Amino acid sequence: MAWIYLIVAGLLEIVWAFAMKQSQGFSRLTPTLVTLGAMIGSFALLSLSMKSLPLGTAYTIWTGIGAVGAFLVGIAFLGEAATAMRLLAAMMILGGLVLMKLSS
Repeated sequence: MAWIYLIVAGLLEIVWAFAMKQSQGFSRLTPTLVTLGAMIGSFALLSLSMKSLPLGTAYTIWTGIGAVGAFLVGIAFLGEAATAMRLLAAMMILGGLVLMKLSS
């Protein structure tokens, strides 16, 4: 169950990062509220996952899901550049996540 909590926490991290961007510096109410709700949910689920997963594993996986996910959302929905170097960097992060999971 801890891994499910962790994955959902990572997905919520993507949601709050995107909503924060949409809030335009917390000047728009709805995206600001989505940001805050997703942050609370993400932290709560991360906390639950840490009851049985090691700190380093849980935190690394959580931030990695958020980082790669936000990167992909930026490309898909915000028109951010998908250069070879950026894609390679994202693949390296993903590779690190796989190694972290395999080591746990």
